[in-house]
Amino acid sequence: MATAAVMSGNAANRGFLFRRLHTLSGVIPVGMFLLEHLFTNATATVGPGAYNNAVNAIQHIPFLHVVEFIFIFLPLIYHGVYGLYSAYTSGYNALQYTWARNQLFIWQRITGVITFVFIIYHLWATRFSGQEPNFEFVHNLVSQPANFIFMLVGVIAATFHFSNGLWSFFVHWGITVGARAQRVSAIVLLTLFVLLAAMGVVSLVAFVQGW
Repeated sequence: MATAAVMSGNAANRGFLFRRLHTLSGVIPVGMFLLEHLFTNATATVGPGAYNNAVNAIQHIPFLHVVEFIFIFLPLIYHGVYGLYSAYTSGYNALQYTWARNQLFIWQRITGVITFVFIIYHLWATRFSGQEPNFEFVHNLVSQPANFIFMLVGVIAATFHFSNGLWSFFVHWGITVGARAQRVSAIVLLTLFVLLAAMGVVSLVAFVQGW
């Protein structure tokens, strides 16, 4: 009995650690990468030259491939794979939170799956395409209606998943403890979602227009 209790306790501790790492990786560095990506794409609203200059600056970061692999790809894989595992194994907190919070909980899982698929496709179509990442390349990509719709859904899903995920991050890490703090953070973060999604959509439209 004692051995079983110890094993159960160890499993619970590992689960707690994995969840903590999952929420942390969703903010740092994956969330930061999303923000960087959104702001870089937003330079397309100024013109092709501004976007190309922004991308060129990133491409000349020293040891870029090493930085990407360690600080982006590995955390992204962990966050995505563990998120998919959680989506199919966790309950839906029907008795713990309000109806609205449970709806956001469900959409967090749905957008997590969409975002994971979107990122894989996005990396395959852009980062590993073998073509130079410039304004013309993105313009040609999103000018295809199917790609534009897919990118549109992906951007909205990713920005919602990040913004709403911050709510769970603040709760799990003890930043928002009381009910009032959690309500306020929910409003602030849903506003953040609207702003980030709008930024992503406007950037896509700028790419399509092609200046």
